[in-house]
Order: sequence, then C-alpha cells, then structure tokens
Amino acid sequence: MAKDNKTNAMRKLDSMKINYKEHYYTDSDAVAGIDTAKALGEDPQRVFKTLVTIGKTGNHYVFMVPVAEELNLKKAAAAAGEKSVAMIKSKELLPLTGYVHGGCSPVGMKKFFRTFIHKTAAGYETIYFSGGKIGFQVEMPLSELQKVINIEIAELF
Repeated sequence: MAKDNKTNAMRKLDSMKINYKEHYYTDSDAVAGIDTAKALGEDPQRVFKTLVTIGKTGNHYVFMVPVAEELNLKKAAAAAGEKSVAMIKSKELLPLTGYVHGGCSPVGMKKFFRTFIHKTAAGYETIYFSGGKIGFQVEMPLSELQKVINIEIAELF
C-alpha cells in the first residue's frame, strides 16, 4: 500500500510496529455500520463502530460497539462513572477528534479520550474498526489494540 493511502490511524499503528490488516471497500453508500460489514463480507458483531460522547462532567468518552447494536447510554455512563453521557453532535466530531462521521477511528485521534469496548470483542480472534477514513477498515486482535490505546472492556448494550 502506498504511504499516501495510509490514514492517521494506520500511521500510528505502523509507528508502534503493531500488526494489523487493512481492508478497503468502494461502496460509497456503505457509511452506516451494517453496510460496512456487508461491504467487507463480515459478521456485523465483529465490526465495531466508534462513538464519541460527552459526560455530565464535560469529559469526552469513546465507546466501541458492534455495528448492529445501539450504545446504551445508561450503561455507558455507568462504565465511565458519569451520571449521564450523550452523543456529541456530528459537527463537533472533526474538530474534537480529527475524524469525520463514518470514518472515526479510536486510534490516532487528536487527543486520547477514555475508551471502552463492548465485552463481546474479547470473544473474537480479530475485530474490525474504522481505519480513520470512510472506506478504510482495520482488522486486529483486541490484544493488539490494547497495546495502542488503554481500552476498557464493559457491558455497553
């Protein structure tokens, strides 16, 4: 893969010498998670979406859940030790993380936010998540992702 096709997330993984597989899909309609899983030919329970929230305290949190599931905001708040959390507005995503809606990766954000992944991720040999751009996915074991970011396992839906 040419270096100019690498995303911030992939460059971060490369710089840390983390093994991962790159996956690309060209279905421009595949922005929603389920469509992404279909474009990859993968089980939607193994493909994780990255959701950014804000807590009652003003702190931001990142949650990763399978694309077919909805984040339970009460469970998310409990995991983060917050009274409540809410999804951030789409227009706030790029300035906060450096990523656009549909291409938000937990790796390589402008700043690290406390990050949680649903407990089912531990049951798969590898998981998929956004490579930091629409049409780019990264596949790796959860144990490798944990070397890059301090990710907490939680019940999120």
